Amino acid sequence: MSITTERKISRRWPIVSGVTALVLALALGGVLVLRNAEPLGFDQSWMSDMLLIRTPVGEGVALLFNYLGGGIIGVFVVPISTVVILLLLRRRWAALFYAISAAASAGLVQLLKHLVGRARPEDILVHADFGSFPSGHSANAATIAVTLGFIFPKVWVWIAGACYTALMMLSRTYLGAHWLSDTIGGVLLGAGVALVVWAPLAYRLANERETLRRRKTPA
Repeated sequence: MSITTERKISRRWPIVSGVTALVLALALGGVLVLRNAEPLGFDQSWMSDMLLIRTPVGEGVALLFNYLGGGIIGVFVVPISTVVILLLLRRRWAALFYAISAAASAGLVQLLKHLVGRARPEDILVHADFGSFPSGHSANAATIAVTLGFIFPKVWVWIAGACYTALMMLSRTYLGAHWLSDTIGGVLLGAGVALVVWAPLAYRLANERETLRRRKTPA
């Protein structure tokens, strides 16, 4: 018997939440375009605070997150490794869910970067590509957090994902790679994409997870 015949999966709140997050990300980008991509008030104050608390140790930790969320590691190694691991765990639908979410999130990030055309902060400590809004690292972190939260529905997975995303946001502003509003926009976009992609795959993901659970349970 399919799990979908045993209980109904509510997809309304993820769809509403995902669409809302995407609309907010687009709205924030629109506000920046109207302001000629100038920093918002809280962007300036937050960046000033980040400059004051910079230390060699803090920069080292932030650089670690920089490598994890971008470049070859963030763009290729982490996504491909995640897909391979899910396939080895016989989670084909989970692998597809993650792959689509990661690709869609990355694509939308690049689209918004070119549409908004926001300059990065002057006190940046790392080499970065064009466009400050939205933060690709933050979007990637949020996408990972939400997808893995659905794939492995445990409280600790959601908490770990939320902590990872928050630390990624902090590291991007700490390094001066992004304004705070860039990271907020990135998280909204990354989480929104994952929520929207999950909805049409929800039943297949649940059935896949339940099938594997029953195989592991002794008769």
